[in-house]
Amino acid sequence: MRILVPVDGSTNSLNAVSFIASRQTLLGGNPEIELLNVQLPLPTRACRLVGQDAIQRYYEDEAEKVFERARKVLEKVGVHASESFVVGEPAPSIAKAAEKINADLIVMGSRGQSAIKGLFFGSVSNGVLAETKCPLLVIRGKVPTENDALRVGIAVDGSKYGRAAVRYAIKHVSLFGTGATFYLVNVVSDYAGAVMPDMAGMALPALSEEEVLDLQREEFNEAVDPLRPFFSKAAIKPREVCLVGNPGDEISAFAKKRKLDIIVMGSHGYGRFKSAIMGSTATRIAASGDVPLLVIRLP
Repeated sequence: MRILVPVDGSTNSLNAVSFIASRQTLLGGNPEIELLNVQLPLPTRACRLVGQDAIQRYYEDEAEKVFERARKVLEKVGVHASESFVVGEPAPSIAKAAEKINADLIVMGSRGQSAIKGLFFGSVSNGVLAETKCPLLVIRGKVPTENDALRVGIAVDGSKYGRAAVRYAIKHVSLFGTGATFYLVNVVSDYAGAVMPDMAGMALPALSEEEVLDLQREEFNEAVDPLRPFFSKAAIKPREVCLVGNPGDEISAFAKKRKLDIIVMGSHGYGRFKSAIMGSTATRIAASGDVPLLVIRLP
């Protein structure tokens, strides 16, 4: 597995490094890990005054300061990572680096600050999502857990994006640790809210309780049935979870209740803004909590 970890010396980026350092099963497979530092270019006037050699030394010294902190985290668990730095804008530079090494995963820390609440990941993380199709794991706040075995929620909706999330999780199961617990989560419609007027214009339930349950069961199986063979072939038995209501709200509440360590989901990448490309459900999930979110986008 090839993993790109952008670092800038901040606590948030070190949390991403610490997450990788906690993946005992993954590290046992000797993954290729690359630390990337992106530095903004110095003003042109300053470059002319001090010369190109001095500027290059400055960039190298600043990168070394960042790498030194990240290196110490990985050295504690006996892991060596390659290191590189580039000068440019963070988001496109990270996307280009991921493409260059054919990365299977980008792991980033994020403050989650933004002028617009919906853009909860912060400008760099959102920019990376907009620039690349590489799966992106965003660690928000502190490292979720040091345990190797994670509690993993895989959100599916019957679409090809949900299938992509399942395929990725199974292919890279070592990321989640030996003995990880998987929850296959689907949110169905609340048919109980359907009403029809009677002769007097009063609102009456359109469906009986049994009919509602039958419809919800049918909708759930329609989304989950095609995925069961993937898990069966991989000898993984997920816990199937049927929720009712708004997908973003219900998955967020479930993650909090079950204390999930990570949520995996595919994304169609639609959004009102170019940087808000996760789609409304993914955005709502992450905006309402701090559970790490692994977003899988189709090539």
